[in-house]
Amino acid sequence: MKNFGTTLKSFRLAKGWKILDLAMASGIDPSLLSKYENGHREPSTRHIHLLLDLFGVEGKQLKRQWLADKIFELVREEEDPGSIWMLADSRIEYLKSHPASTTTVLSADLLQDLQKLDSLKAAWSQVRPLPSIQKRKLHQYFHTMYTHDSNQIEGNTLTFQETHLVVNEGMTISGKTMREHLEAINHQEAIEYLVSLVDSKEDLNKRVLMELHQLILKSIDSQHAGVYRSVPVKITGSSHEPPQPYLIDKLMEDYFMYYERQKKVLHPVILAADLHERLASIHPFIDGNGRTSRLVMNLILLRHGYTVTSLKGDSLTRLNYYQALENVQLNNDPTMFYRLIMDAASRSLREHLDAV
Repeated sequence: MKNFGTTLKSFRLAKGWKILDLAMASGIDPSLLSKYENGHREPSTRHIHLLLDLFGVEGKQLKRQWLADKIFELVREEEDPGSIWMLADSRIEYLKSHPASTTTVLSADLLQDLQKLDSLKAAWSQVRPLPSIQKRKLHQYFHTMYTHDSNQIEGNTLTFQETHLVVNEGMTISGKTMREHLEAINHQEAIEYLVSLVDSKEDLNKRVLMELHQLILKSIDSQHAGVYRSVPVKITGSSHEPPQPYLIDKLMEDYFMYYERQKKVLHPVILAADLHERLASIHPFIDGNGRTSRLVMNLILLRHGYTVTSLKGDSLTRLNYYQALENVQLNNDPTMFYRLIMDAASRSLREHLDAV
């Protein structure tokens, strides 16, 4: 970390500060700062962010130097570091097209439709709170519909009525596999967990994501439930190649960083769409990425007063969904995907309003 330390010291001296001045400004212990400057200690991510906030735009050079030093230390003892760079280079384009600091620019048409969505949400807010019995019946119907639709996208053959019997009546459907039953039960439990998160005002974070995924794969693939993948994967029928497993931790760190930076900036529906697409594109899990991405989307929507939103699982809608995702992944154009999520959110609000 010598290069990082040299850069940090030059920034401090440029301000005319002593170590103690920097410590008081950043809140970092002066003895640690001295070790950072001398290259005797690697700073934590939290301290990097404190320094980044302190030095502003110029401070970004600190983070770049920190990352460069970490990469160097990681590969310096390898026999053939060049081959490692070649492997990593194959994913650089993905990192460039999905930066955590991306600023979303929306067309006039999308902005106009978002205003219509806001009007629908305002109408929904006016009819709440609902009587407890009505609320329970609405939740049972729409949550079951969401479970059916999300599972159907992934190939589950249970009909809506069969899904209702499995998750609400505890019945077993003849001719359907155990996995299909478990997928329905697990997804319904995941929705209940979402509702509890919204009620407790808990925000999206890594623990929440892992618990959602753990619920989705519970008793289906317990070994990989709530665990990032450690092997490469392919998405059947897609031209998008998910990142290699050694990039997952950093990409997911960027994912949560993106959320923290954008959650008070972006319109909630756009934010929900972005978090959905980015998670599906990173594909951090062996299985269950689609269901988990749609659950994250709904967590964002529910926290902002929207209704649970389903993407239909029929053949045509599913094709449009995959094409919209690929348009972001391959062409870096989210317009089609934004439109799809906005239409689904609008449909859900109208259906809920009609139901009451």
